[in-house]
Amino acid sequence: MKNIVYIAQSLDGYIAGPVGEIDWLEDIDNPNESDLGFSAFMNTIDALVMGRNTFEKVASFDFWPYEKPVYVVSKKLSTIPDRFAGKAFLIKDKPKEIISTLNTKSLCNLYIDGGLLIQSFLIENLIDEIIVSTLPVILGGGIPLFGTLSNKIKLKLESSEVLINQLVQTHYRVIKA
Repeated sequence: MKNIVYIAQSLDGYIAGPVGEIDWLEDIDNPNESDLGFSAFMNTIDALVMGRNTFEKVASFDFWPYEKPVYVVSKKLSTIPDRFAGKAFLIKDKPKEIISTLNTKSLCNLYIDGGLLIQSFLIENLIDEIIVSTLPVILGGGIPLFGTLSNKIKLKLESSEVLINQLVQTHYRVIKA
């Protein structure tokens, strides 16, 4: 059982611009349209656990990018839009309860996505691995990947590689105390 973060950030540590914009992710030259290992990663997970803001951003796309079930963590949403029926499910629990609930459904390898959600899982020591793709752009402000955490988190470098000669993908294992 693993809870894994897989996310892109700017060189200065932001996952989105000041008003949530992510257009800078498409500014990178990718002539062979590599998915940068995303498909291989998705083959290792059972479900996604996603924050509301991230869900709303993904829901605004012209396509739904996931074949795995997506559990949207939100206290504000009362329902998931009908067009995502059978694809996305609302869950209102705290991180430990979310994991327990999904594990009872045999969903054990979870992709944790969304800045605030990632931070809440980190605070509760519930993240096992972090895979970060750092793009060669400095945003100068926006939504930080980690923000302010109340505890120090030690990591072990598992691997680091340059992808499409432009970005660095780094894989860390969280050292549990």
